[in-house]
Amino acid sequence: MSLEAIQKVTEAEQQSARQIAEAEQAAKKTIAEAERAGDELVQTARAQAESQAKAMQTEAEQKAEEQAQAIQRETDEKCRSLKEQAEAHLAEAAELIVRRVVSR
Repeated sequence: MSLEAIQKVTEAEQQSARQIAEAEQAAKKTIAEAERAGDELVQTARAQAESQAKAMQTEAEQKAEEQAQAIQRETDEKCRSLKEQAEAHLAEAAELIVRRVVSR
């Protein structure tokens, strides 16, 4: 083989080695960027999920508070009604007690 042919083969091998190294470097860079982007997506999704969970919890707490207030109002109304009924029958009950005591 001539010296010129050997030089061409050597140059081709060196060129090929450079191209392989460049391709490997580009692949590593692409993988690193993809991993970084994936991490960012995971962090964004996690933040959105946490935000949504907080919003749902706040909404649930508000509904629970509204229900508790409605139940409290209903209970207060029932108590007021029972008290009014008891007061309405108070005179009648006192009269009945007096009649029983007097009739003995």
